[in-house]
Amino acid sequence: MQLILFGAPGVGKGTQAKILATRLRIPHISTGDILRDAVRNQTALGVKAHEIISRGELVPDDIMIGIINDTLNQPRCKDGFILDGFPRTLAQAKELEKLLSELKLSDVFYINLTANTEEIIKRLTNRRACKVCQNIFSLNEIEDKLKCPICSSPDSFYQRNDDNEDIIRNRLNVFNNTTQPVLDYYARKNILITVDGLGTIDDVTEHILTAIEAKLN
Repeated sequence: MQLILFGAPGVGKGTQAKILATRLRIPHISTGDILRDAVRNQTALGVKAHEIISRGELVPDDIMIGIINDTLNQPRCKDGFILDGFPRTLAQAKELEKLLSELKLSDVFYINLTANTEEIIKRLTNRRACKVCQNIFSLNEIEDKLKCPICSSPDSFYQRNDDNEDIIRNRLNVFNNTTQPVLDYYARKNILITVDGLGTIDDVTEHILTAIEAKLN
């Protein structure tokens, strides 16, 4: 089974992807994680990607398509995968269609998580990351905590540049201008599953799994 997961920044698609990967026993392929690893390791791609991501813009199609092509051809993806963060443009969607066809994959589910714009901004501006382990927390989760709950590093919380309100609004504009046409493209093909992303985490997960089951039947 292959899931392609969509949603504006902050809607919770990364959280859902991790949960679904565990429930369905397939790998979670996050383009964001791949890019952050490249940034952290200071590779040539990482340096270039960091400049682009810091402005709240999208990494160019040719870079992303190459990364996805290499990743989906890895042995770990042979029994399925959850793709989070790709495609984000119509060109990427069409390239992904070609790739899925070449890999002879047919059980592909396109899932779009939705949320109110102001709620997304509230969520993201209230996020903090750990400088050491890079895990992300809401302010409620780390209130009065002096150490990271994951790696126990002291005084390690900070706000990422891309969680600044101005950057977030720009990211949402980029999403609406570039990714919305992708959603429209899949909707016209009648293969897009839309799920409200503002419920509890467990509720959203169950809604996704129920929608997939309905498609299978």
